[in-house]
Parts: sequence; structure tokens; C-alpha cells
Amino acid sequence: VQLQAFGGGLPQAGGSLRLSCAASGRPFSMFAMAWIRQAPGKEREVVTAITRGGGSTYYADFVKGRFTISRDNARNTVYLQMNSLKSEDTAVYYCAAKYSNDDIHVIGRYDHWGQGTLVTVSS
Repeated sequence: VQLQAFGGGLPQAGGSLRLSCAASGRPFSMFAMAWIRQAPGKEREVVTAITRGGGSTYYADFVKGRFTISRDNARNTVYLQMNSLKSEDTAVYYCAAKYSNDDIHVIGRYDHWGQGTLVTVSS
């Protein structure tokens, strides 16, 4: 599966941004999806993830109540709505895919990665 993330930018602190990730090459509904980020000087971390059918989600504590993941299997796209952005949300955001619905919060389980899109939150 090929993944391409879109929507990065320069939002202000307190603002909102929506990222999209378009998938191609394999049936999208086969994959659990995640948004993973890497801030400058830090390791990659799972931000949020969603199961193949969208029935279950995972959110890291640092985004709970602010970010929302959703998917549209008919459009082969997963979204990340980011609200109440903070400067510490500045990072490159990647979408990633894996076949199983198990362990969607575990970064090492993701087999397929997109190229990343940069989000820089200004204060």
C-alpha cells in the first residue's frame, strides 16, 4: 500500500488543522491506520490510531480531547483533526498502516509508512 499525507502547515497555537492521508495500491479496509509524529530531536510516537472498520480508536494521553482520527474507507483516506494546537505539537506527522487490528498503539507493528507532512505550531 502507498500512503501520502497532506495538510501540514503553520497554524497558530490554539488553532486547528486537518491532515489527510490517501492510500492506494491495496484495499484500504484491510489496514488499521495510525498517525505517528516525530518532533525535532525526539523519537517517533504514535499519536492516534484506528482499526480497519473504524470501530475502535487509540489516543495518546497528550492529544486526548484535542485530536480526532477518522477514516472513510470509500475514499481510501484517513484524517486527523487537530484542535487546540500547542507549540509542542510541532512535528512531522506520518500516516502508517498495518494489516492487523491488534496492538494499534504499538509503533513497531506498522509496516507501511507515508512520507510525512510538517506541522509547525507558532506561539
